[in-house]
Amino acid sequence: MEEINEMIITCPTCHEKESAKSIMKEIEIPHFGKVLETTIVCENCNYKHNDVIALEQKEPAKHQLKITKKTLSSRVVRSQSATVSIPEIGVKVEPGPKSEGYVSNVEGIIVRFENAVKRALNLFSDKDSLEKAENILEKLDELKKGKIEAELIIEDPFGQSNIVDSSAIITLLTKEELKNLKTGFTIIDE
Repeated sequence: MEEINEMIITCPTCHEKESAKSIMKEIEIPHFGKVLETTIVCENCNYKHNDVIALEQKEPAKHQLKITKKTLSSRVVRSQSATVSIPEIGVKVEPGPKSEGYVSNVEGIIVRFENAVKRALNLFSDKDSLEKAENILEKLDELKKGKIEAELIIEDPFGQSNIVDSSAIITLLTKEELKNLKTGFTIIDE
């Protein structure tokens, strides 16, 4: 059962009244559960925003998959609260307040890391940082071409992420692992 809610709203970027369409769909994703898929598109400034928000909380989990030429097409569901890393390459993305969930495949994760490293290249001008970034880009390219292998790790404190592959290893996160994970949500303790 798919529930769709559409409305015309003021654009959150250009603030033009009634210029953006907001679409929210509650859908069931196999191996994942119920999610709320949101899309905002502005006709005035071409602003686009997509997000996938999990509606069910599960046990905190770590998903691990050896990245090989064969597993590049394996489906990956990353919730907005998950940390994604490829330790052998030295890349890691932790959730922040503006983190978005997405559905991709392993190759798409590698491309996301490549794009992030390329953006970071514009921030640094020192020789050491540039060499490290170029080295990471070279390893990511080799990984994408199946020339080397590495491990993809997704750690999700709310258990909403998944790697859909029969060779993926899923374990519960320990209390210590949980304590060290960022969630992307702001929490105020009083």
